[in-house]
Amino acid sequence: MNIKSRLMLMNFLEFFVWGAWLISLGGYMIVTLHFTGGEVGAVYATMGIASLFMPALLGIVADRWVNAEKVLGLCHIVGAGLLLWASTVTDYRTFYLIMLLNSMFFMPTIALNNTVSYIVLEKKGFDIVKDFPPIRVWGTIGFICAMWMVDMFGWTKSPLQLYVSAAAGLLLGIYSFTMPACTRIKIDAKRSLVSAMGLDAFVLFKRKKMIIFFVFAMLLGAALQITNAFGGAFLDDFKTSYADSFGVKHPNLLLSISQISETLFILTIPFFLRRFGIKNVMLMSIFAWVLRFGLFGIGDPGHGLYLLILSMIIYGMAFDFFNISGSLFVEKEADIKIRASAQGLFMLMTNGIGAYLGGTLSGWVVDHFTANGVKDWQSIWFTFGAYALVLGIVFPLVFRYKHDPNETELVKHS
Repeated sequence: MNIKSRLMLMNFLEFFVWGAWLISLGGYMIVTLHFTGGEVGAVYATMGIASLFMPALLGIVADRWVNAEKVLGLCHIVGAGLLLWASTVTDYRTFYLIMLLNSMFFMPTIALNNTVSYIVLEKKGFDIVKDFPPIRVWGTIGFICAMWMVDMFGWTKSPLQLYVSAAAGLLLGIYSFTMPACTRIKIDAKRSLVSAMGLDAFVLFKRKKMIIFFVFAMLLGAALQITNAFGGAFLDDFKTSYADSFGVKHPNLLLSISQISETLFILTIPFFLRRFGIKNVMLMSIFAWVLRFGLFGIGDPGHGLYLLILSMIIYGMAFDFFNISGSLFVEKEADIKIRASAQGLFMLMTNGIGAYLGGTLSGWVVDHFTANGVKDWQSIWFTFGAYALVLGIVFPLVFRYKHDPNETELVKHS
């Protein structure tokens, strides 16, 4: 097997591990374990908590002491053991603690997976910018395949989804140790934890434009967790009125359209950035979130199935136009000396603080609109939609950025 194929397999397994439970775990917790909305949101918020510090800490370990491929392997092996433990637990407090520990070991692997890919490609003489994207797309394929597998076997409300993830994690953990050694280039010994976490990029906060951007990055990051946490439970609640519908029988297959759409919208980003500029592209993302939630509010798995499908398609724009375009904007605006740190700060605001707020606050909203165990999903989704609408109204008023259609620097990296 050539090195590109080996990296494709590594990326496939990396996101297969996540896709096996990320979308369906919320339904399992609500339907099978009978957790409250707040408890489900808190479990999903563990990914935000872990993202605040663990990627940086293990990044330092991989930079200075242990090869990245070995750190990647150890994290997945430990994570597999934790998921197996979680599959046997039914009480909230223990389950929360286990999933927090799992997040602390899994979330760093996303960056470590990229690091291993970059180093191996570079050592073999490949062009990272050209050759990595076709390899990385196999990660999304792995995520979708895991969702489909769990769905087709009827495990979306079963702890068996955690067994599937654990098995893939154990396999990837062992496989990682067989990858070419990712020996590290000597780095500045004075590099601190603050620098590794991207906090030295807080110098960007001296500019009002960047303060506003990062605040909205955090607020939009909160939106990312909402349908991950509650999409499956939402579809399951139609089992009495639409028991034989496709969406109720195969919730993961329906929700996976979002990930398929995501892969397609990535390809449109260069065109939209050149034509409309970063401000308008991010505004499109915000209003895509409004439509995403609004269509969930009025759709159903019966006659309204097309509305749910449309919501899944729109997710690609909502996710990519903010995350990818925002990352490119940060790269352009940051000084070359702190570009890596600036990207770390962007991830901290979205996947860290934003994800924590999204998981926690969305759980409160779900509980607020739950009476006698019955959830008013329309009010829940409309509340989330109203949240995104407020962001969409305020953002263009406070974020000042003039687009130059002749400027190509922002899109040349895409």
